[in-house]
Amino acid sequence: MAARRPWWQGAVGYEIYIRSFQDTDGDGVGDMEGIRRRLPYLADLGVKILWITPCFPSPGFDHGYDVSDYRDIDPLFGTLDDLDRVVAEAHDLGMKVLADLVPNHSSHEHPWFRAATADPEGPYRDYYVWRDPAPDGGPPNNWVSHFGGPAWTLHEPTGQYYMHLFLPEQPDLNWHNEKVREEFDEILRFWFERGIDGFRIDVAHSLLEDQEFRDNPKREGDALHGEIPGTQFDHFDHVHNLDQPEVPDIYRRWNRIAAEYDAMLVGEVYVLEAERLVRYVDGGRALHSPFYFATLKARWDGQEIRETLAKGTAINGDTLSWPLSSHDDPHAAERFGGGEVGARRALAYLTLLMGLPGLPFLYQGDEIGLDNGRVDVKEDPIAVRNEGAVGRDGVRTPVPWSPDEPGFGFTTGEPWLPFGSNRDASTTIAAQMDDPTSQWHRTRALLHLRRELDDLRFGPMPIWLEGHADVVAFARGDTVVAMNAGKAPREVALPAGSWTVVFDTREGRTNRPVDTEVTIAPDHAVVLRHTG
Repeated sequence: MAARRPWWQGAVGYEIYIRSFQDTDGDGVGDMEGIRRRLPYLADLGVKILWITPCFPSPGFDHGYDVSDYRDIDPLFGTLDDLDRVVAEAHDLGMKVLADLVPNHSSHEHPWFRAATADPEGPYRDYYVWRDPAPDGGPPNNWVSHFGGPAWTLHEPTGQYYMHLFLPEQPDLNWHNEKVREEFDEILRFWFERGIDGFRIDVAHSLLEDQEFRDNPKREGDALHGEIPGTQFDHFDHVHNLDQPEVPDIYRRWNRIAAEYDAMLVGEVYVLEAERLVRYVDGGRALHSPFYFATLKARWDGQEIRETLAKGTAINGDTLSWPLSSHDDPHAAERFGGGEVGARRALAYLTLLMGLPGLPFLYQGDEIGLDNGRVDVKEDPIAVRNEGAVGRDGVRTPVPWSPDEPGFGFTTGEPWLPFGSNRDASTTIAAQMDDPTSQWHRTRALLHLRRELDDLRFGPMPIWLEGHADVVAFARGDTVVAMNAGKAPREVALPAGSWTVVFDTREGRTNRPVDTEVTIAPDHAVVLRHTG
């Protein structure tokens, strides 16, 4: 008897940034009830997996990524019962739900950290990473925070520094402490018992650090002083505080727990080299899938896109998750030029991702080709705390659902972030749903096509087709996916036989026969099926 495929194989994921998805109580912030009401929309779109960004209690210094209680829901978003309803109704609609777990650090308001600072001799002190000052009284080493400045803050009452790779309000947990590991074993079980189908694991490569706390090597030619804070992190090779060899041991342990519940572990392993992701999966014994963030870095260049995607699949097979966009990076339409051009290119790029083995993920708004909102406020801690830094607010603006309702159908109150000066009726979901030629309809058609074609979900590894440098094309079984990143139409030579275009980003679902080659317009993509 053939082994049963994991439920996530062949699925399509969708990231919900909960604060900006759908508000139902008029406070301007998205909530659980908003997610529940939009579940039929997501099921109809063709989504199988929902990833909900952190919704645990939090003081909000990093918008939920500073957790003060890992076993509850922040009242800002609702209650545990509200989450239970989301999960139950998602299951009824054939979807699974991933929660966003933040294990690298907690909030400084978490009871563990409060106890650690109140009683230096108590059991919770070692839940966090503490070091004595350097001989000059300064930080223990040269490690810097992702958000700018040293990765150390002095706790004056005890005279020691605690480590934080993000904000000072986000102290790093000490994963060398077995008690911390046991705490998270129980946190995982708590949520699995409530029906959560898995976790997206925040900064999954960062949980352990070099126990000698050696300085990170500084990159040649980089000047720290005078640069915009927040770019300092890029001036070092983080060989001692990121991507340590023992980190996958944690996920092997979690994998055994997840197996008891048929649950999934997806990791935010923010390393760009495909070969460094292999050990985080360990043949299915650790993470089930890491995000491949090189997908978000490729420019609109055929050769670069091909090399990025081909290398990912060649080294990692069908284990990768392919993000089109995320709450931390520019929308795909923004990356590829913005406006109508960027939207066309984003859909073409998504067509490639939908054809690859692994798990493609959309970020809310990608289905309508949304680009970054043009806003002049600062909510992101990167921008708030670092003068001159751009921040991620433009990526996190609320979803514009409808042109005919107050607050674009997102809220009846004042939205926590502006929608953006570039939002109008054409950038709303309802308007595009009413237009059969819109990006929304073509995105939906693409998602449903993937569900129907086993070659795209379960087929063999891609065979990359040779041809013009502007064209990215591959075959999987009886299916070919091809995209033109150039400025002129390009012909793609097809394997022998007769072929039918079953999807064209210009037309959506189609049934256009072709023979030995297909012509693809600039910034477009097609899917073809072998018919004889």
